[in-house]
Amino acid sequence: MADNPMVLLETSSGDILIELFSDNAPKTVENFLRYVDERFYENTIFHRVIPGFMIQGGGLSARMEEKETGAQVQNEAGNGIKNTRGTLAMARTRDPHSATAQFYINLVDNSFLDHTEPTPSGWGYCVFGKVAEGMDVVDKIAKIKTRPQGIHENVPVEMVLVTGASRFE
Repeated sequence: MADNPMVLLETSSGDILIELFSDNAPKTVENFLRYVDERFYENTIFHRVIPGFMIQGGGLSARMEEKETGAQVQNEAGNGIKNTRGTLAMARTRDPHSATAQFYINLVDNSFLDHTEPTPSGWGYCVFGKVAEGMDVVDKIAKIKTRPQGIHENVPVEMVLVTGASRFE
């Protein structure tokens, strides 16, 4: 799928190259690229790291303050793409259509996050991309020791900063 948009996520732990699935999740990819183009992800952190599960980022500043986001995006989890190791998906609240800017990268196959039916418990989480290069960086981030911090659990003791996110040609 050479026509898919690519995004380079530069972090303090190394670079992660992401391929986006614009055919399968057009609204989600458009939403993500809008944040990339607005430089929204610069100086955000991976604030939730759970080994054997996923790493999550894209919404909090280095001071653990939530950044102001745009409108919520329609959940496209019914696109047939599964939450498998190395895939990128939208984080959200219990409301299936509440995703904005936060995303996570699956460290393992997480089939319990997949779409099963359009009900509150079955919506699942929309996979909209995958790590094309840099899974070693993702795994390195997953090994960082974590601790509770304020209302957040699983916060890396050693900050993982996103220093840049840009379209990659």
